[in-house]
Amino acid sequence: MRVAAIDMGTNSTRLLIADVDGESATAVHRESRVTGLGRGVETSGQLATENIEDVYAAVGDYIAEAERSGAERTVAFATSAVRDASNGAAFLAELRERFSLEGRVIDGLEEAQLTYRGARSGGHVGRKTLVVDIGGGSTELIVGSGPEPEFHTSMQVGVVRHSERHVHADPPRTDELEALSDDVGGSIEAELAAHPGLRAEQAIAVAGTPATLAAIELELEDFDADVVEGHHLSLAAAQQACSRLASLPLAERSHVTGVHPDRAPTIVAGVVILIKAMRAFGLEEVEVSERDILYGAAISAAANGSTWNGSGNHA
Repeated sequence: MRVAAIDMGTNSTRLLIADVDGESATAVHRESRVTGLGRGVETSGQLATENIEDVYAAVGDYIAEAERSGAERTVAFATSAVRDASNGAAFLAELRERFSLEGRVIDGLEEAQLTYRGARSGGHVGRKTLVVDIGGGSTELIVGSGPEPEFHTSMQVGVVRHSERHVHADPPRTDELEALSDDVGGSIEAELAAHPGLRAEQAIAVAGTPATLAAIELELEDFDADVVEGHHLSLAAAQQACSRLASLPLAERSHVTGVHPDRAPTIVAGVVILIKAMRAFGLEEVEVSERDILYGAAISAAANGSTWNGSGNHA
């Protein structure tokens, strides 16, 4: 079945059109726009009108693309920003009114489950694997080796949330970077302290941060998901990139080969989150993958229709 999945995330609005067969999904079309839906939510508690309209514009284009591509089913979901915002319900009501599209708000644990399901669709989850999904408002850590994760959590740690919380100077000051690092590290350590003995033999990192780091290392002038897929990124390379990116003013960071200008304001926070997650699990490298929550949502929607959810169990 051909399915279109739309992720209205905290930082970007993304589309995947995929042909789904059981737990396998083959991408037909992918698209992403940085729409910043979650900008300012931590301080104002609301989604900003300008950002909402940017998301609606993207969704309208994505629905048209899904129709052109012959998608039999289109699903849309929202994550951290809409969960946190006081006007999240109004945002989804207007989405329904404009596009006759029923957007779902998924909670953090379902977000983790869908991410794991998407990562497994690539066939790379065999040994006990950590899956790291770094979002704009939350980060998911999932550990598993089989169809269902053994451990999954969603933390209020994200590239938009933590950039707004800690990074104000351009380039970031040393004390800002230290506060960012301490905040992220403390959140991850507190989560893992409740699960002593949790280990992983390998890691898969999804979302814009690891993909950007891979593009930097591969010196990609134009992003190519197929080239980035499966790239092995070392902890040392991530640390080196973090030092370089944090030392640059935003204008220069935006022109680093591999960095999309729209991601430049939040990439430093993203790299810090990835480094802290790798260190917490004692991992020296991660495999970069584009198979994330969108793949999990597409697989679930193909199996379950309007009752789609994060579980691997078919409804």
